Amino acid sequence: MLSLVDLRRRIEAGTLTPEGAIRLSQEAILARDPVVRATVVTDPAPAVTDVGPLAGIAVGVKDIIDTAAMPTQMGSPIYDGWRPKADAAIVMRLQALGAVALAKTTTSPFASVDPTETTNPHDSNHTPGGSSAGSAAAVGAGMLPLALGTQTGGSVIRPASFCGCAAIKPSFRLLPTVGVKTFSWALDTLGLFGAGIGDVAHALALIAGRPAIDLGGTVPGTPRVMVVTQDYAEAPAPEAQGALDRARQAAERAGALVRDFALPAEFAVAFESHGTVQDFEARQALAWEYAHHRDALSPRLGPQLDAAQGLDAAAYDDARRKAHRARRLLKTLFSDFDAILTYSTPGFAPRTLASTGDARFNRLWTLMGVPCVNVPVPGDGLPVGVQVIARFGDDGRALAVAAMIEGALER
Repeated sequence: MLSLVDLRRRIEAGTLTPEGAIRLSQEAILARDPVVRATVVTDPAPAVTDVGPLAGIAVGVKDIIDTAAMPTQMGSPIYDGWRPKADAAIVMRLQALGAVALAKTTTSPFASVDPTETTNPHDSNHTPGGSSAGSAAAVGAGMLPLALGTQTGGSVIRPASFCGCAAIKPSFRLLPTVGVKTFSWALDTLGLFGAGIGDVAHALALIAGRPAIDLGGTVPGTPRVMVVTQDYAEAPAPEAQGALDRARQAAERAGALVRDFALPAEFAVAFESHGTVQDFEARQALAWEYAHHRDALSPRLGPQLDAAQGLDAAAYDDARRKAHRARRLLKTLFSDFDAILTYSTPGFAPRTLASTGDARFNRLWTLMGVPCVNVPVPGDGLPVGVQVIARFGDDGRALAVAAMIEGALER
């Protein structure tokens, strides 16, 4: 994979130019994308600057995020060829830092659950996950050092685990969603994909304008890590359990205090409420598309919105209350520990291109709004990761614990 931190180090040392760094991505896309099919369109004449801390960094932009220089087609024929007049706020921020929005990456239609044409970079017979399929696959395939995704259920952490790259779903609203097609305004969160934890930590700190987020993998004191198996969800496959066990051992080797922890019953209740919040809001966010183009909606999204028409405000309000109670309880629980360690996915990427996989180990944490980091775990076979979670607003700690585990896994 292309490391953002390594590219920037080479640029600052004068052994690589920003133009040369962008060219590495262009060449990798030409070489690998005919099989991986992660990009929708690339900018044929990108404006490359040598000014800014992300100069020379090519970025993949999920195709529900507005770009003025390239079409934004939402993964749907409804928006075929559509050209926004303005860049999304996140794209403007990246450009201000010197980065280049080089490619639009594939997305499930409107960031839903329908698969894209993208294949897993490690085995083209397997799904890359979704809905941020193209962004995860492009980074995992070594085509881009940084890519943007969004998560409403598990659309950043799941594909990162399947494609073998690092990723963060930051705290809710840390990054601006202005100019991003909405699916659920209470859940949608921009996320970042990179080669390693240091890459996404460095990028997030710069993009958010919060240098303290990038702790350089240093965790103050002795980190207290709770291993949570999410017993409210169906058990994972052996490879996911094996990855969690190896990550636990790595955390212990790195000096963390690691304990098992069972989530109180309130979290199982909140987990069940995620779909109600998501679909009640999706019904409104996609009301125009549903009213005028129902027949053009994708095979899974259309029936999902059909069913959502029956949701009423009382059910939605009840689901939000259940989520709020769990968030308050989680805040209290984090006074006793620093991070949660849990599964990123139920196992390896399924051997199919007809599904994006199961987000059951992600939905609760998206609903809680807390920072979640995928840490790839070395092993046999396809990639699989583990998830590090910290309290709301403590993205730096989540990344530092993740980097600590990553480093111990590599030793």
